[in-house]
Amino acid sequence: MLERLPESAVIEGGASRSLKHESAELHVSGTAAYLDDIPEPRGTLHVVPGLSTRAHARLVSMDLDAVRAVPGVVRVLTAADVPGDNQVSPVHALDEPILAEDRVFYWGQPLFAVVATSRAVARRAARLARVEYEDMPAILDVAQARKNGGVTVWRPLTMTRGDVDAGLVAAPRRLSGRITIGGQEHFYLEGQAALAQPGEAGEMRVWSSTQHPSETQHLVAAMLGRPHHLVTTEVRRMGGGFGGKETQANTVACLAALAAAVTGRAAKLRLDRDDDMMMTGKRHDFVVDYDVGFTDDGMLLAVDMVLAARCGWSADLSGPVIDRALFHADNAYFYPDVRFRSEALKTNTQSNTAFRGFGGPQGIVAAERVIEEVAFATGLDPLDVRLHNVYGMGSRDVTPYHMTVEDSIAAEIMSDLAGRADYRARRRAIRASNADSPYIRRGIALMPVKFGISFTATHYNQAGALVHVYTDGSVQVNHGGTEMGQGLHTKMVQIAMREFGLGEDRVRITATTTGKVPNTSATAASSGADLNGMAVLDAIRRIKGRMIAFAAEKWAVAEDEISFEADGVHIGETVLPFAKLAWEAYFARISLSATGFYKTPKISWDPATGRGRPFFYFAYGAACAEVAIDLLTGEMAIERVDILHDAGQSLNPAIDIGQIEGGFVQGAGWLTTEELVWDSFGRLRTHAPSTYKIPACSDRPRIFNVSLLENAPNREATIFRSKAVGEPPFVHGVAVLQAISDALASLDDYRTCPRLDAPATPETILRTAARMKGEPV
Repeated sequence: MLERLPESAVIEGGASRSLKHESAELHVSGTAAYLDDIPEPRGTLHVVPGLSTRAHARLVSMDLDAVRAVPGVVRVLTAADVPGDNQVSPVHALDEPILAEDRVFYWGQPLFAVVATSRAVARRAARLARVEYEDMPAILDVAQARKNGGVTVWRPLTMTRGDVDAGLVAAPRRLSGRITIGGQEHFYLEGQAALAQPGEAGEMRVWSSTQHPSETQHLVAAMLGRPHHLVTTEVRRMGGGFGGKETQANTVACLAALAAAVTGRAAKLRLDRDDDMMMTGKRHDFVVDYDVGFTDDGMLLAVDMVLAARCGWSADLSGPVIDRALFHADNAYFYPDVRFRSEALKTNTQSNTAFRGFGGPQGIVAAERVIEEVAFATGLDPLDVRLHNVYGMGSRDVTPYHMTVEDSIAAEIMSDLAGRADYRARRRAIRASNADSPYIRRGIALMPVKFGISFTATHYNQAGALVHVYTDGSVQVNHGGTEMGQGLHTKMVQIAMREFGLGEDRVRITATTTGKVPNTSATAASSGADLNGMAVLDAIRRIKGRMIAFAAEKWAVAEDEISFEADGVHIGETVLPFAKLAWEAYFARISLSATGFYKTPKISWDPATGRGRPFFYFAYGAACAEVAIDLLTGEMAIERVDILHDAGQSLNPAIDIGQIEGGFVQGAGWLTTEELVWDSFGRLRTHAPSTYKIPACSDRPRIFNVSLLENAPNREATIFRSKAVGEPPFVHGVAVLQAISDALASLDDYRTCPRLDAPATPETILRTAARMKGEPV
């Protein structure tokens, strides 16, 4: 059961407030400036990459004379033109050249870059290159990678607790199986883009649509052979990221900066949507093999899993992504004897990368398949199997990576949601109606989410901020996080408003820049508000401390008699406007500017042993989804979804609910409509909106109820006792896959698990239905 914190803990954090997004009016009026809206410096050149048309080959020759001869082409850049490191590997694996050297490793790899007076000229010229290849064998998927020796891009990881082999042998019942889980294209509305402008004495200023400004700064500097302090990266906002701009933005930024460096002119690169999808990595697709021991009443005794992923041609972030899949392959369930193993397989495809959830959703899909298998094998309601196996106190609270779960509320949230959604009665009604429906079958599922919050790379769990108070009482805030529509900047504004007692018009967020806050971590791992919020708070409280000490001396009151309220600063019996106190402090030579810093406490992780506390805390939630499938066409509709989500003491309920709604739809799209297809040559065929289907408005649930868990502030000392709301809601979409499976199970009277793979496209649904009915597939 959830241990409710006392009301004083909620008051300490300050009341939640649904403040509108800080750029909302700019968004709806079309005046919010994205990278392509930045006025171009006079004489700006435009860069377009030339891409490989082989998946794996040796570069025999590259004739670029026709490209150079096109009027308007200023330079054609190759690897030989890079003055420093021709690398954008984010993990220092040195396996990801910016421009290909002697070999190509996937169809769409940049070979050269055309620098021209216009984008149109550069695009036309890039097509004129004559490249001769010597083809080499291409490995395109998990099966081929395993058949060819299973070369990996990252060290394997094993997590184990207990004796899984003995547990499987001793279990009264046992089953094994496999699930295939597809990848996903980020499909951000704003594509990859960068603008670079050279300055004096080797300076380079880069505007980039990146989630990781410091990494972009560092890689551009290394590529140019210059120290970090000569390169400044800036980003005001992105038109979506979802992890696709954590590392994938770096090649674009480096090519723009290289063009600017060699020409001495500003240079811009904005990828065409097709080139963007061909070049950049996606969510990892997985093949998961599982072996499970359990009892007749649905209690799990032993779970053995091997999680293999198609990683692509380079390491990128595949290692930590697959590690996180293992971290979440238990979801909210306790496995008495357990072993998880990973295979990060190298393939000649795009280098897969971060995507919202960072491997966690794939692990949770595998965990829910295990629950589903046991439920069908025992004839139990899957919800009851879930409730029987959730983490509890005492001996059932240790994860496969040996972290103690101190706050498991999964059972309470599921039970609460089951009541709100009337799950039991609806399940009975659906089963009755399916018996009389020859063509339309409905299904329902209710499942939990337990999602770990923190970077598993411990050093990333830090943040900085810079806060200025001006003499008119207005406040400027800068921090290391980036805004991609998720409302991070809005929450930082709210922190300053609460602490200083100001209205929103008195606080301004400025563009994220490495020139103000250095050595930033990526805005990822759902940690943006946690890390940067605490850094902003630290900076603000340093300034407040100086102001309080000054006011206490000037007005001869005790410091505890001073408070910052909405009507002004209360100094004993005196109430002074904040602007007046700022003015007085300035004339007393009190510093009104401060940097802030925060590092997450309590965390540790040792990949060598597979043990530690990689997460500061867990975010929880539950989703109940009802679907209808058409057995004639394979089409599916989401009839109703109910979500109860744990945001702790929400910083902004409206923004958090919006994140939950959007995350759910994106998660459901991943598992139902979004399918990545490569042909036998290794060419991505789903490389445009015409061939890749993201969810549309008509795909949203017809009834959609989202609620935040009330009176449940974070037990850990996070920013105002809130919890992260970025990645965890994405996992609620898994309930849709489970509900489709439930509908298909009706075809043999719920006797067997449909073993539905993802994405559950109409074709997949029809194939599974045929198999369930014993028909040829």
